[in-house]
Amino acid sequence: MRTLAVIQHTSADYLGLIEDHLEGRRIRFRYFRPFTSGGKLPATADLEGGLVLLGGGPWGSAGERNVPTLDPEIALAAEALELGAPVLGIGLGAQILCLAAGGGSRPGPLTFDVSEGRRTRPDALNGFLPERFPLVRYVRDAPVLPTAADVLAVGEDGDPCVFRIGGRALGFTGHPGMKTAMVEDLIMEFAEAPEDTAAPLMALRDARVAIEDALVQVMTGVVQVLGLMEP
Repeated sequence: MRTLAVIQHTSADYLGLIEDHLEGRRIRFRYFRPFTSGGKLPATADLEGGLVLLGGGPWGSAGERNVPTLDPEIALAAEALELGAPVLGIGLGAQILCLAAGGGSRPGPLTFDVSEGRRTRPDALNGFLPERFPLVRYVRDAPVLPTAADVLAVGEDGDPCVFRIGGRALGFTGHPGMKTAMVEDLIMEFAEAPEDTAAPLMALRDARVAIEDALVQVMTGVVQVLGLMEP
């Protein structure tokens, strides 16, 4: 049975609704919390089952407020890519994935928004990425994709929001399994928060069913592309 090494950067930002989809497929996951007392990052042996890099709330990767473990996480992600292990980057994690794969990240303000992603072609995520889907972002900075990246979907601003690097690595600039309670906890966990949170929080509540419905398709595609059901 596969076990994913999942790196958290804050207490509030976790797999969210994705947990149920992994558990339903008997895919195990183990959280690593390097920001806690005595917390640590995964070892090389932990990467064999796959690596998930989660969002970071107000933490970024482009210089203004870098997550403290940025450099070792870039090295870990690069090692996972070299091993051919599955890698999934979400939010800040998508930036780290790009940095590990030869791309980069660019500065941007801490933003919380609820909008819509649009796939770039019908075969995205083996044909399971919906044509349109909710895009929920609580993130600072943005990824700069390496030249080898394949853009699978873009946001309303035209920027990539879902991309693939190589055979077994995927990046999502938004969290496809975001819960309202996760954002509320992020706002309370840190002194810094986006300027406007009331309107997007209401939009997130209204989008709950659409997020759950889209995630059924998204996770089917993610599991297939990353080979999470393979031995």
